Amino acid sequence: MPGNGSLGAYLRELRTRLDPAALGYPSGRRRTPGLRREEVAQRARISATWYSWLEQGRGGAPSAQALDRLAKALMLTEVEREHLFLLGLGRPPEVRYQPSGGVTPRLQRVLDALDACPAMIRTATWDVVAWNRAAAAVLTDYGALPSAERNVLRQIFLDPRTRAADLDWESAARFVVGVFRGDAARAGAAATVQPLVDELCAKSPDFAAMWRDGEVHSACEGVKRLRHPVLGEIALEFSSFAVDGRPDLAMLVYTPLSADEAARIRALAAAHAAARAAAHAAAHAD
Repeated sequence: MPGNGSLGAYLRELRTRLDPAALGYPSGRRRTPGLRREEVAQRARISATWYSWLEQGRGGAPSAQALDRLAKALMLTEVEREHLFLLGLGRPPEVRYQPSGGVTPRLQRVLDALDACPAMIRTATWDVVAWNRAAAAVLTDYGALPSAERNVLRQIFLDPRTRAADLDWESAARFVVGVFRGDAARAGAAATVQPLVDELCAKSPDFAAMWRDGEVHSACEGVKRLRHPVLGEIALEFSSFAVDGRPDLAMLVYTPLSADEAARIRALAAAHAAARAAAHAAAHAD
């Protein structure tokens, strides 16, 4: 059993962190902080004797199902759950997809700091859940769209304006479909994305053909060439970055290839943001 003793020590540490009273257990006359072993076993629906053996390093190899029940009983975070599996089985748990609950203010500030680089946060289903003002000015004004339409695949395959703006639409679209397929599998979201796949197959023959091809891409980087109504033809390097602790999210950053293009994007983003603010103020004044 991998990390037998370490697993026992970790379980004991986790157990002592829990508040008995908050979980409905009597809190008086306890020799040590936290839950008793039998209380953890009861919450996890496992034998109290076997749980005691696990803490003592002699319980035998736990199953993935038992570790999952222990993770729930001990109210572990995803990072703590992963560590529990690494100690107990020597491998991380199978990925289970959790839909995004949005981004933290800290992550939004990272996006906002990239004033010359259009940047966004997308989910495994390629829904855009956060963006900066450069992205709104150069790519799509996501804030002006209903939330259901803030999806990169819907824009690529169902919005004629997006298609017309991409100077190499077919190659870019095929690449995105391959990355999307890989993202969904890695995030454990194959079932979650199926309704979107069905919708796009029904509405876009191009998507249906590319999806049938079965291509998979793991890396998302390259050059995007756009025809912008203000900037004209522009090329941007794009790179995708994982968001630590959030397998459902990725950050996509588009970097201008020259200082001149960066300055033009920065100016356009500032003007676009000012126009949006003025329109918002006028609407509220009415």
